[in-house]
Amino acid sequence: MNLRDMIYFCAVADMSHFGRAAEACHVSQPTLSAQIKKLEEELGVVLFERSNRSVRLTPAGGDILPIARRIKQAATDIKRTAESHRDPFSGHVAIGVIPTAAPALIPDIVRGLRDSLPQMKHGFVEDLTDGLIARLERGAIDAAILATEVPGQAFDEIQLYDEPFLLACPERHRLATARHLTPTSIDPDELLLLSEGHCFRVQALSFCRVPTGVAAGAELQATSLETILNIVSAGVGITLVPARTAHATPLMQSGIAVRAFDDAGKGEASARRMRLVFRATSPRRRLMKAIADTIRGGAPDCVRLVKEGG
Repeated sequence: MNLRDMIYFCAVADMSHFGRAAEACHVSQPTLSAQIKKLEEELGVVLFERSNRSVRLTPAGGDILPIARRIKQAATDIKRTAESHRDPFSGHVAIGVIPTAAPALIPDIVRGLRDSLPQMKHGFVEDLTDGLIARLERGAIDAAILATEVPGQAFDEIQLYDEPFLLACPERHRLATARHLTPTSIDPDELLLLSEGHCFRVQALSFCRVPTGVAAGAELQATSLETILNIVSAGVGITLVPARTAHATPLMQSGIAVRAFDDAGKGEASARRMRLVFRATSPRRRLMKAIADTIRGGAPDCVRLVKEGG
């Protein structure tokens, strides 16, 4: 049993497919399959239940998988620790970003890192919060930019900025020219929301004080803010939009009025707090701090920076 076995085993478990796992590991499928078979023989248990249509973990495989992940992650951490001693700001870093922040945030991060960390190679992954946390846990990414706190002791975070919620509505909508605008001004029946799984959906419902059981925005549950804003531009419905997205998108040119709420900035409920989350055991803390400083340094005026340590 060796590290290669753990890498192959985790790849098959993650992808539920020997062919895709072999491709990800840059080996032929027969080579990977033979190595998994040898590992099963050495351990004396069957790790995968195989059929013509699926590959799934057996109970034994499910119990062994978390241990294999820790072994694989430990090997990665050894390499990263050595790398950080050679040069903490070199190598490759993979950053995950939630979909409601990625279009506006990633271009700014790329520009910032190009100037502040020119020797660093970087890649980005866009996914929902739960998906990014899972990627962090298995070491597929180094950090994630999230809008929710991750509970537990497995992760650390650096708080970046508070991003206010703005109203986006058709230019001729009653709220476009309303003298006062508060969360209670919103009719839940008009509210267009992202689909289940998006943290911004939960935050929007909470901000608008819509009870969880109420079917707000039931006629449309989109997977992207772009889709929702296109619907609003067509004159149907209203939505909330993060300030940074509104700042980076020419909404006013597309028939959309953008309004700030009267109580904006008077409480945490009127904004979402963005944070850089990474594993508590990460050997790249200096790099995480440098990335956070880059993000904070390039933040537009429409967001409120969080004081360090705050």
